[in-house]
Amino acid sequence: MSRNLKDYVGISVKGVAMGAADVIPGVSGGTIAFITGIYEELITSISGVNLGLFKTLKNEGVKTFWTKLNGNFLLSLLIGIGFSLFTLMRLAHYLIENHPIKIWAFFFGLVLASIWFVGKQVTRWRLSTFFVFLLGAGIAFGVTQITPAGGTTSHFYLFFSCAIAICAMILPGISGAFILLLLGVYKNVSEAFSRFDFEIILIAGLGAVTGLLAFSKILKWLFSHYKNMTLALLTGFILGSLNKIWPWKKVLETKVVGNKTHILAERSVSPTSFEGENHISIAIVLAIVGFISILLLEKFGERKTN
Repeated sequence: MSRNLKDYVGISVKGVAMGAADVIPGVSGGTIAFITGIYEELITSISGVNLGLFKTLKNEGVKTFWTKLNGNFLLSLLIGIGFSLFTLMRLAHYLIENHPIKIWAFFFGLVLASIWFVGKQVTRWRLSTFFVFLLGAGIAFGVTQITPAGGTTSHFYLFFSCAIAICAMILPGISGAFILLLLGVYKNVSEAFSRFDFEIILIAGLGAVTGLLAFSKILKWLFSHYKNMTLALLTGFILGSLNKIWPWKKVLETKVVGNKTHILAERSVSPTSFEGENHISIAIVLAIVGFISILLLEKFGERKTN
C-alpha cells in the first residue's frame, strides 16, 4: 500500500485515539482501531512478526525487513499511542476521580455507537451468529462483575498481567485497562507512565509485546476463517462492556490504602438515584457527543482507507 507523510500522520492520530481509549478502564483501543479502519492491518502486521522476519533482516537487509514488517505503519501508530499514554494518563485519572458521571457518559455514548458500527460489519446474521453475539455479551458482562484483585508488586506478575491485558486491548469491547484493574496492577502501570518509571514501563512493555505477538496470530486466523462469527463475538463483547461504563453507580464495597479509598465493588443504578437533575442533562449531551465522535471517526477511517 502506497502512503505519503500525510497518511502516516493520520495513522498517528488514530494511535492517539487508541491510546486515549486504552487509559480508561472500560473502553477498548481495539474498538477505535476497528472503527478507524486499521484493525485488520494492525492484526496482520503484528502476526507477521516471527523468526523468519529476522532472517530477512540478516539476508536481505534493513529495507526489505522494514517493508515486510510494515514498519512505517506500526511506528506511526506506536508514536500516537505512546503520546497518549505519557500525556493523557494523568488527565484520565483526574476526570474519573473528579467528574465520573460526565466522563463515563461520554464513553458510554462512544461505546454504544461502536456496537452499531461493528455489528453492521457482519454480512449475514444466522442463529449461530446470534448465539455467538449473546455469548460474547455474557462473557463481557461477567468480566465487569468481577471484583478487582489487591495486586502484587512482583515483576513476574506484572509481566504476566500485561501479557493478558494487551490481548484485551486489541479486542473491540474488552478493555485492557480494566483487565489490569481486575488483576490489581492498573495503579502500578498508570503511575509508572505518569512519573516516567522506565523499569516498570519496560517490564510492562515486554509483557505486552509477548502477549500481543501470540494472540494476534489467533485473531488473524479467526478473521481469515470465521470472520462473521468473530465480528459477532466482538459486537457482543462491546455490548456486555456497557455495564462497566454506565455513568451512575452505587458503591457496594471499598478498601482504604494509605490516604486513598479504592472501589472494590459497585452496581449500576438509575440516574434518578442521584440528587439533582442537571447532571442527567449534561450526561445525555456528553453521551451524544461520544456517539457522534464515533460517526466522525468512522468517516475519517473510510476517507483514509479509500
